Amino acid sequence: MKAQAYSADGKARSKGVQLPDSTFDGVVNEAALHQVVTAYLNGRRQGTASTKNRARVRGGGRKPWRQKGTGRARAGTIRSPLWKGGGVVFGPQPRPHSVRVPRKLRRLAIRSALNARAAEGNLVVVEALELEAPRTKAIVELLEKIGDGARNVLILTDGIKRTVHLSARNLPGIMVRPWGEASAYELLWADRIVVEDSALSGEPVAGTEEDDE
Repeated sequence: MKAQAYSADGKARSKGVQLPDSTFDGVVNEAALHQVVTAYLNGRRQGTASTKNRARVRGGGRKPWRQKGTGRARAGTIRSPLWKGGGVVFGPQPRPHSVRVPRKLRRLAIRSALNARAAEGNLVVVEALELEAPRTKAIVELLEKIGDGARNVLILTDGIKRTVHLSARNLPGIMVRPWGEASAYELLWADRIVVEDSALSGEPVAGTEEDDE
C-alpha cells in the first residue's frame, strides 16, 4: 500500500512512499472499530446523572392521613413515587461508564483505522516538521497545500514535538498527536491524516506485549 508524499513545505513528490506492511496490511476490522470507538465514547461520559429515591427526598416523615375512615387510599408518606414531588423509581445514579478494552483489540482497531484512511487516499506522508519556534502560519500554509479541503486534520509526529503542537493548537479542526498515541476514534475523526515519514518505522500504538494479558 502506498501513500502520497510531500516535502516539509507542501510540495508533492513525484512518487508515493511504500507504507510498512507490518501496519498497513489492508485489513479493516469494522467490528473491532465499533467496539473500541464505543468504549472510547463511553469513557468520555461523566456519569453524573443522579435522581433521588424516596429515602433521599426531603420530608414525608409524617403519615398524611390516618389509615382508615377517610375513604381515601392508604398512604404512609407524601414522598411515595406515586406522588408529585416523591422519589424516583429506578432512576439513574452516578456511575462510571468506562469499559475495559484489551490492548490487542485496541491495536487491531488502530491498524484498521489507519488502513481505512490509507485505502481512501486520505493518509499522506510528509518530511519531518522542524520548527525552531511555534509558527501557526507555517502549519496553515502546509495544510492548505496537502489538506485537500479536509475539515478535520490529524498530524502524527515522530515523537513529541512541542513547536508543532503549539503551532496548531489554536486552529479549529486540527489535532496533533505523537505517532503511537492517537486513538482509533481520533483516527476516524480525522478526514485527513498527515504522518511524518520518520515516524512510520515505529508501532502505531504504544505499549508492550506484557500489557496484552
